[in-house]
Parts: sequence; C-alpha cells; structure tokens
Amino acid sequence: MKLRNAATASAAVLALAVTATACGSSDKNDSGSSGGGNIKIGIKYDQPGLGLKQPDGSFAGFDVDVATYVAKELGYKPSQIQFVETKSADRENAIARGDVKFIAATYSITDERKQKVDFAGPYLLAHQDLLVKANSTIAKGTDLNGKKLCSVTGSTSAQNVHDTIAPKANLKQYSGYSECIAALQSGAVDAVTTDDSILAGFASQDKYKGQFKLAGLKLSNENYGIGLKKGDTALEKKINAALQKMVSDGSWNKAVTKNFGPAEYKNEPAPKIGVIVK
Repeated sequence: MKLRNAATASAAVLALAVTATACGSSDKNDSGSSGGGNIKIGIKYDQPGLGLKQPDGSFAGFDVDVATYVAKELGYKPSQIQFVETKSADRENAIARGDVKFIAATYSITDERKQKVDFAGPYLLAHQDLLVKANSTIAKGTDLNGKKLCSVTGSTSAQNVHDTIAPKANLKQYSGYSECIAALQSGAVDAVTTDDSILAGFASQDKYKGQFKLAGLKLSNENYGIGLKKGDTALEKKINAALQKMVSDGSWNKAVTKNFGPAEYKNEPAPKIGVIVK
C-alpha cells in the first residue's frame, strides 16, 4: 500500500511539472518568441484582395500577407499561424476576450477604437468610396439622397456618408460585404460604400467583372492598423518594427502588386509608421 501511494504521489508531481512546463512554454511563445506553439490572428474571410478564405481552406490577400510577415518577424512559421475570422462588429471584443493576439482586417484607426484597443501601423492608406452598377448615374455623394446605401454592421462608412454628405440616404446593413455586393447585383441596393481597396477587390472577381464600377471618390482617409490588446506596448513595438522592415525590404510593394494589381487599384505609397493621415 505504501509503495502504491508513493508511486501515485510521484506520478502526480510529474504531471504537475509537465503541466507547468507546458503552460510556461505556451505563454512564452504567445508573446512572440520563437519555438513551438501557435499564434491566432484575426482577419476577414470575405474580402477578395485583402482577406479571403479560399475554397481549399487557404487564405489570400494583402492583410493576410501583412499578418504572415509580421508573425514571421515575431518568430512564427506559416504553419504556426491560425487565422480566425473577425467581423467588423466583433473586432474589439475578440481582442478583449483573447480570441486573437492581433487583428489585421481592414481595421481603420479611429479615436473611438483607440479607447478600447491599441494599434500598430498604419500599414495602408485607403479611401472610402462607392461601388455602383456599371450603368449607374450615381457620380457623387449627394446623388445617394433617396437611394439605398449598403455597408456592414459595425462599419462607420455608411454612417459617415449619411451624416456628412447624403442625409436622405436609406442605410442598409448586412453582416458581410459579400451580402452587400449580392444585394447590389440584384438591385436590392443602389450602392455599396466602404474602402476603395475592399471594393476594388470585389469588382475584380471573375463573376462580377464588367458589372460594377468605382465612383472614384475619396470620401475619407482610412489608415489601416493592426489592432492589439490595450496597453501591450511591447507587442506594438515589435509589430511596428516588422512593418517598417516589410516596407524597407520591398515585401510591402510586392504584396500590393500581387493582391491589388489585377484590379488596377491606385494605391497610396506606404504610410509612415505612427503617422495618421487625417
């Protein structure tokens, strides 16, 4: 009986030691150290050219390339990255809950959002625009008065247009941009508004080619940043360093050409890290 109890006690001690070691390893790797373990990164799943989950389960887009590059600089291999879908309305909550380490998902830096999360970057300057049917007569923001304007829940784009340009626009909100584009195609809405980078990605898809056009308006400046937990200054510095390296070694330009080139998207030059364009 004594031998059995001793063996049981030894096994318990060993189990605790293994558990403690495993926990310590996980914490270390989650902070961006090299070695085993994974990192969870929030992206969009339905934005061609930026963040798109493809039929084979892989991911493609500019945000995906940026996130992969940053993760590499933090010590993670592509096989250690777990991409998590984070829709616009849930981004702050996903960070607060610890569902993801950081988010690269067309996440515009705003004063309101900075009260809840911190941002590294910006890493891309986009502009709010309109996507309309190819034969549409909508050419400027005020033309939206009396029209149905679509954007996604949690996005500020449609509200910006309503508040500042077309107060009589009829706002429609959907859970994702795919639904907005489908509504535009069917005639359920007259225009879709969000960043030109997002709209260009949808317009360039094979199934939509020739059906839509960008209005070419620069209704706002959208400084895309990488969202992370409030107060995590150490991670913010590491991500900013990774973004600076991505620009300086030419990887940023290659990613832009690869993801936006087919849509003939007229992107802005790489923004300076820490400089927000108002």
